[in-house]
Amino acid sequence: MTNAVDQEAIEVTAVSRFIEEQSDLEANRYVFAYHITIRNVGRITAQLVSRHWIIADAEGTVQEVQGAGVIGQQPVLQPGQSFEYTSGCTIATPVGTMKGSYQMVAEDGTPFDADIPEFTLAMPRTLH
Repeated sequence: MTNAVDQEAIEVTAVSRFIEEQSDLEANRYVFAYHITIRNVGRITAQLVSRHWIIADAEGTVQEVQGAGVIGQQPVLQPGQSFEYTSGCTIATPVGTMKGSYQMVAEDGTPFDADIPEFTLAMPRTLH
């Protein structure tokens, strides 16, 4: 029997926060931190090997970020384990979105993507 790997085996949640002290509103520089939790809800150990982010501001400007691991790490998650980290980004508007995927490799060598659901970046009091 082969191990079927599906992207639902990895659950990703994100919480964003506006960083006022690093932002410069007059220069259209809005800095956000985001805290990510990656949880292996499947039955197979998997390693996060790379990331692909799509960051969009309210004017439709899109930045794509790709690279190895997250915060310099390539965590291995056994079933039931989770990995958390905090990172940040800068956009030119008070509101934007982030989404993407983590490229994972299951213990049997099968590569798969874990979706990062879209989440909002918003300066306080800009969304109702």
